Amino acid sequence: MANPIRSTYVPVQLAAGHFPVVMESVVIAQGMVLAAGAVLGKVTASDEYVLSLAAAEDGSETPDVILAEAVDTTEGAAPAPVMLTGEVLAAQLTLGAGHTIASVKAALRPLSLFIR
Repeated sequence: MANPIRSTYVPVQLAAGHFPVVMESVVIAQGMVLAAGAVLGKVTASDEYVLSLAAAEDGSETPDVILAEAVDTTEGAAPAPVMLTGEVLAAQLTLGAGHTIASVKAALRPLSLFIR
């Protein structure tokens, strides 16, 4: 009998408190490889989500949601779960160029996404 293979599962811990988490499925634009915790903005013309970059001029420059699970859209746009509300750990977030924890915190607070 062969020895069993052991592996360790380390969950991504985005949640930081007891504020209700509301999730929704959105479409992530093609060409992205994103980890859970990526701060996303919505491209106005396509209604698809991308990593929010402060210098973007397509609507995605405004942080809107937080990706709940890793996603790879190199083969094409795909659905993925995002957090619409909740409390998240700042250390678990992936920020696009030009954003800081402070800027993202200010943009997401009115949407009931709280950064700790």
